[in-house]
Amino acid sequence: MRRILKGTVVLGFVGVLLIGLLTGCGSGDNNETKTKEQKSGAVKEQPSKQEQKSLRVTMALSEEEWEVMKKYIITPFEKENSVKVEAIQVEAGDVVKKLEAMRQAGKMEIDLIAQDVNNIAPLVSKGLVEDLSEFTNTIPNEAIESLVNAGKFEDATYFLPYRPNVEINFYNEVKFNEYGLTPPKTWDELLNVAKTLKEKEGIGRLALKMKLTGNVIEPVEFIRQAGGDPLVLNDEGSIKAYTFLQELWPYLSEDSLKAGFSSTNSFLANESVYYAPNWPFGVNIIVKDGGKKEIKAYSGFSGPVKAAKTLGGEVIGVPVGSPNKELALKFTQYLMSKEVQQILVIKLG
Repeated sequence: MRRILKGTVVLGFVGVLLIGLLTGCGSGDNNETKTKEQKSGAVKEQPSKQEQKSLRVTMALSEEEWEVMKKYIITPFEKENSVKVEAIQVEAGDVVKKLEAMRQAGKMEIDLIAQDVNNIAPLVSKGLVEDLSEFTNTIPNEAIESLVNAGKFEDATYFLPYRPNVEINFYNEVKFNEYGLTPPKTWDELLNVAKTLKEKEGIGRLALKMKLTGNVIEPVEFIRQAGGDPLVLNDEGSIKAYTFLQELWPYLSEDSLKAGFSSTNSFLANESVYYAPNWPFGVNIIVKDGGKKEIKAYSGFSGPVKAAKTLGGEVIGVPVGSPNKELALKFTQYLMSKEVQQILVIKLG
């Protein structure tokens, strides 16, 4: 907003300056000559420019992600369709309240929402998003089936897939080489790496996100890797997973108790930990921006039964009452395109 106001002020000043110059260049005779319209005070109305159509979207993106989105994705769409895409900032946890308030006021001011798959159920149960079942034919065949199904509720599709996400496992290649370690591919190898790092360093250098306050992805993956059901918890696989975690626990970094999606990147970049799973966007932060090229990543380890990773990510919905539903769906199809998906992978990891 500041940039817009500043630009407006500068433009206004230049305009006044130009008027002054043009007036100064005119002859005295011209200044004294006035038309009947000017004398009478009548002013011809200039034809107003057609208002540019706006598409209002809300997405849970960081500042760095917004920069990429605006430059490489939104701007080309705006030029191609002669529209203005406006970013409406709404905290992820406030989207439901915001849409409810707009619906009650009879004035929907958001045309499209991109939400984490963990946050979409209340939007459907409260009737805040459109049924998009008739548009499922626009979903690319390459879309991950699990993410497509995540947008379905009782055989109706309310959200379309947009940005799949899955954790990868980061490790410090220099430190691993120093201690003769390789990225673990089994639970036994994971335990060995944790033990070796603590023995060599005196403190735990392997971290997992284990604070369990809204983040249970990694414990759930251990359960699934052991063949258990995280919704049962007392089945054979769950017991096996927690038994292993109990054995692993003394060798973990203390940062495991405060590790989150953001702090884990800092732990790796600052070398307080040498191994930790986290989301792929860490590549840009740790390696590209931070210059820590010794931080590598791979797919992770398997359990005694199978390899298992939890698929996350964002899906797209259209609020009920959106005044630009057709345009919102066009933007949705654009976001699902191969071109945009490649940009997201390359620019945002």
